[in-house]
Amino acid sequence: FTMPRECISIHLGQAGCQIGSACWELYGLEHGINPDGSCGNPDSEADYSAFYQETGSGKYVPRSVFLDLEPSVIDEIRLGPYRQLFHPESMITGKEDAANNFARGHYTIGKEVLDRCVDKIRKEAENASSPQGFFIFHSFGGGTGSGFASLLQERLSLEFAKKNKL
Repeated sequence: FTMPRECISIHLGQAGCQIGSACWELYGLEHGINPDGSCGNPDSEADYSAFYQETGSGKYVPRSVFLDLEPSVIDEIRLGPYRQLFHPESMITGKEDAANNFARGHYTIGKEVLDRCVDKIRKEAENASSPQGFFIFHSFGGGTGSGFASLLQERLSLEFAKKNKL
């Protein structure tokens, strides 16, 4: 028996959320997981626990957190074909974007949602039996992708000092 090593995916800003949406669609296709989280071709040998958490009803939910400081991109995911795959609490939005400004994402607007985001990441880590680390999807430009991602990485390095952050 090997201990599962779960990875938590964090998708930040427009680019991170759009990449995340495409990635989870691809992960589902590769592992036979349908857009509603049900398993299309159950394989008794398969272990999906690294990226998915199995619910009591046998559905698979991604170990992920999506955050954008403005709601339109995440609203597209909430209304799209994979809306049933994600847990609603894993989709976090602010009320105004960082306007492509690092300082707004890091020092002002981003600070308002930081605790909510870290709480959700902490909850994901607590639901994992042996979390290995985090995949962080973000752009290097813009306000949320750069500014908020930088702020969140500082906080994660304090709270999860021994976990990998890619």
